[in-house]
Amino acid sequence: MDKGELVPDSLTNEMVKDRLAKSDAKSGFLLDGFPRNVSQAEVLDAILAESGVSLDAALELSLDNEEIVKRLSIRGRDDDKEEIIRRRLEVYSEQTAPIISFYRDANLLVTIAATGEISDITSAAIAALSKKLS
Repeated sequence: MDKGELVPDSLTNEMVKDRLAKSDAKSGFLLDGFPRNVSQAEVLDAILAESGVSLDAALELSLDNEEIVKRLSIRGRDDDKEEIIRRRLEVYSEQTAPIISFYRDANLLVTIAATGEISDITSAAIAALSKKLS
């Protein structure tokens, strides 16, 4: 992670499977940052199918790469150095971006612009998801 790489799928998939098996996830859940690639999405589908559950939506927060670098650089974390952020963006492009088509093809993708204040982005996400689920 310190190099901008992703945690191995085998570990992440098992963590998600264990978490979704907990009783508090039975009435609904929100996954943040998972799945990060098509393989993980396929594993998630299988995990959910075992429980007779399916996803309602996948939310994409769309933002220009330069704005991402700018925002993350001011957080002050050790892994938020510009070169590491740019590497994470390369990894995203290579490994995560294909998931957009995966969920678009499944008619689950909801995309919003992640510009402006956090409260505005939150409102836009809630509105877009509400529209999708109605």
